Amino acid sequence: MIGILLILALFSCKKDPYELGIDLLPPSDTLNVRTTDTCTIEAFSVRQDSTRTDKTTSLMLGSVMDPLFGLTSNSFYTQVFLESEGVSFGTHPVLDSLVLMLFYSGYYGDTLTQQNVKVYEVSDYFSYDSVRYSTQHVGIYPALLSDMDFTPRINDSVSVYGTKVAPHLRINLNKQTNYLGNKILTAPTDVLASNNAFIHFVKGLYVQATPVNSKGAIMNFSLSSGLSKMVVYFHNGDVPADDSLSFNLPLSIYGSHFIHIEHNGYLDATQDLKRQILNHDSAQGANQLFLQGMGGVKVKLKFPYMSNLGKGKVIAINDAILELKNMETDTIYPAPLTLSLIRQDSVGRIGYIIDESEGVSYFGGTYNTTTRSYFFRLTQHMQKVVMNAYSEHFDVYLVVNDPVLSTITPNRIMLYGTKTNLPGDFANRLKLKMTYTVLN
Repeated sequence: MIGILLILALFSCKKDPYELGIDLLPPSDTLNVRTTDTCTIEAFSVRQDSTRTDKTTSLMLGSVMDPLFGLTSNSFYTQVFLESEGVSFGTHPVLDSLVLMLFYSGYYGDTLTQQNVKVYEVSDYFSYDSVRYSTQHVGIYPALLSDMDFTPRINDSVSVYGTKVAPHLRINLNKQTNYLGNKILTAPTDVLASNNAFIHFVKGLYVQATPVNSKGAIMNFSLSSGLSKMVVYFHNGDVPADDSLSFNLPLSIYGSHFIHIEHNGYLDATQDLKRQILNHDSAQGANQLFLQGMGGVKVKLKFPYMSNLGKGKVIAINDAILELKNMETDTIYPAPLTLSLIRQDSVGRIGYIIDESEGVSYFGGTYNTTTRSYFFRLTQHMQKVVMNAYSEHFDVYLVVNDPVLSTITPNRIMLYGTKTNLPGDFANRLKLKMTYTVLN
């Protein structure tokens, strides 16, 4: 009876599980409380198929040649909207310039590297309601609107017609051709009458990053601020006084947009990473493990002998904490602020670890900058594993970005493996620290 009460209490309370277990046991039974950090863990890095990249609060653009993960290039598709519906550009509008303004909200990597972007008009309508993933494309027209080199100036304000404006990237969209600017200025009245009609007329922009050869960075551009936009500058050919006109076409967090991500097949990655994700040598996970956001690399975890823990006896897990430590101290490529632990079956269905429902402070996953480590509390999950209580088989994966959420970060990390052979690093290995009670 004590065993049943203890196991039920572990599943229903948020108190410290070790203390909870001890309180419920008679004093003589505390002799059966045991601790271990040598549970067998099999862990290795694998490629992530893709990640959801629509409905994000920012756009990501740029290319980086990471010394561990190799080349990654981020491009994006986005709709643009009329700032005001029913606009009239006059009887004889003449295009002066068409500029895309993208306001910086962050970066990852080396911003001193020169980058190149190309811009195209989207040819296929893509709905806001459609779910989009990092490997997807939509159709574009072949006409090149811009082919521009730039070096990111993340902290430098920009002078626009004599007025200082917050740091942003300006892409001229009429150096190659005046086509898109004139298309907007000469649009039919019914097209300019509503945004719904306009986004079927000008379906959007594709902003493509050219791969770099070394270093580089991924830039974030704000959508939620409302500052990022396309601006058409023009004058009225019939009214000489109207020589400095402009009209804004904002990008919107509520408009259809998504990020396309290329990892170049990890052909430029370090050999240690290639052995795991390209050669499928799972034994290499004993030395180090690799994790990358942006639909890149995840870690598969197995606990093959947990069901044998009690050797036929009833076991109550008092506490089970998975500990992971960063192998690097690099500040150019900082570690992810958070990691996620998920369950996924063979057809891609996602499930979550039961302990996650107890909240972040209990479950974990947040990076500790002092110890350069993460933890996950898996007490309830491991209890179900020991009891063989899961009705379906799901593998456990460690990921940077939850594949079903629209939260994308470029961060990556190299973790200590499960059996690191480096001198003095045994204590840093990936391990499961567990306290449990043998009930009979």
